[in-house]
Amino acid sequence: ITGARVRNFIQQQDGVKAAYFGFLDRFRAMPGDYTAATTNISGVAATAACNNGNGDGDGTIEVAGNENILAWEHLSKAGFINGSYVCAAAPATSTSAPTNPYGQYLDLVYDANYGGAAPTARHNVKTGAQVPSDILAEMDRKVDDGNAAQGSFRAQLGGGVDATTTNCYDNAGVWKSTSPGSNCGGTTIF
Repeated sequence: ITGARVRNFIQQQDGVKAAYFGFLDRFRAMPGDYTAATTNISGVAATAACNNGNGDGDGTIEVAGNENILAWEHLSKAGFINGSYVCAAAPATSTSAPTNPYGQYLDLVYDANYGGAAPTARHNVKTGAQVPSDILAEMDRKVDDGNAAQGSFRAQLGGGVDATTTNCYDNAGVWKSTSPGSNCGGTTIF
């Protein structure tokens, strides 16, 4: 069961990453940040809570203006991900963002809310909360270096997770596996 969950998470993270780069290649803009989405993507709603369906074009998918939620609408309406999402004011809902296998929302955003010593802001996709740390440890070993505080897959900070060194990983970046934390999350950094 653990192996199946790990594979599911890896496929989900890889799928979002591929969708992000596919969107970037097709529209020369980032999902959620695209200034001409309502013109060039059929069905994108001009919702006031989401910059009227368009991003601000500054090259980052920000929480401001709900671009991180609008990104899911752009990706789904452009055909890069399954499902049909419509942007709405934060927090994310089942109609505005995809969920992980534990029912928590993914987040595609530009921030530095992930493990590491003084991380710099980068685009990333977060797994969402409620993921046991042993699942994240196995995932990290399969796709990266197994360390929660370095590499391209790290511990998620914020977003409702309890990503403290007490519950999810230790000071050396080792995921808690023998007595796993139950409310952790991971981040794939682009």
